[in-house]
Amino acid sequence: MAVKRVLVTGASRGIGRAIALKLAADGWQVAVHFNSAKSDAESLAVELGEHASGIYSANLADPAQATQLWKTVAHDGEVHALVNNAGIYIPVSFTAGEEEFESARKAMFAVNFESPLALIRAAVGDFQHVGAGNIVNVASRVGFRGEANASMYAASKAALINLTRSLAVELATTGITISGIAPGWVDTSMARDGMQDRLPSILETIPLGRMASPEDCAEVTAFLLKPEAKYLSGVVVDINGASYFH
Repeated sequence: MAVKRVLVTGASRGIGRAIALKLAADGWQVAVHFNSAKSDAESLAVELGEHASGIYSANLADPAQATQLWKTVAHDGEVHALVNNAGIYIPVSFTAGEEEFESARKAMFAVNFESPLALIRAAVGDFQHVGAGNIVNVASRVGFRGEANASMYAASKAALINLTRSLAVELATTGITISGIAPGWVDTSMARDGMQDRLPSILETIPLGRMASPEDCAEVTAFLLKPEAKYLSGVVVDINGASYFH
């Protein structure tokens, strides 16, 4: 395919890193976003080699920085696709104290929904001028099924899922496609924190007998960015080892 440029948020680690590497292997020029892990982003850029297309820092806890991130990346060259991968999970009981609950709620909605929303609005504004563009949002299985002590995380991902679906309809005639993935358990450092004692019980819930790898998520994301997947606009693909259907 012709050389195209993609912005991947949260690309320095985990799923985002795997997505960046897979897209580079597919011929994309990859703009790497990170928040605090600068050395990881720099290492990724080295690994991407000639397919690295800039390293960009932004704290997506502030949606205003998301808008500026897009403007900065686009100033450096045309962007043809956006992968909203960056996300955070903060476990919090629904009956937690007001300060703890509100802090977690605001942080998760800012990073998981409001910043992707800001990036999408900025991207769509540019994509409409050329009549083409592709957006993939990384959601989560809990956006469909919910989970105890994760109500706000689930709500933020459910909002992202339904934003994806609604925009697929609204933008259908513009040449812009938007889709998503909804991973279950993924073997990343974020998922592993405090998880070792639960691992046997987690694996019992996954018929395929293992957690997803970041590469599993990257393969599906890369497919959704291909022209062959254009008719899948609006779909949010489950990646959960047959552990949940809806």
